[in-house]
Amino acid sequence: MPALYLLFVLLAGGALVFVSSTAGQRGEANHSAYAASKGALISYTKSLAMELGPRGVRVNCVAPGWVETEMARETFSDPRRRREIESSIPVGRVGSPRDVAGAVLFLVSDLARHVQGEILNVNGGSVLIG
Repeated sequence: MPALYLLFVLLAGGALVFVSSTAGQRGEANHSAYAASKGALISYTKSLAMELGPRGVRVNCVAPGWVETEMARETFSDPRRRREIESSIPVGRVGSPRDVAGAVLFLVSDLARHVQGEILNVNGGSVLIG
């Protein structure tokens, strides 16, 4: 995070929202480096929440599961694989960027003024089953 931005947040108060992944919470076979970096972001969120909370800065994180993005395009190009993924998600569908944006919007809003150090799962319940 750029130091100037962090300085601004510290001086003005406000909210930081990081984007991790369900992989950071449960691991991900064949993608260990990705999962480790997302897990580190979760720990960073919790540590900064404790450090910056007394200064009026809220620090939280969203953890999306499968989302219809460029990153997942190749995986979703295989119809069989996409159906397999969708069947592993309790709500039965892949998330959209708008789903993730809604969670971020909530966390930066006053509706979340007493939410600190949380990891908000945006994955249709998939983290519940493995």
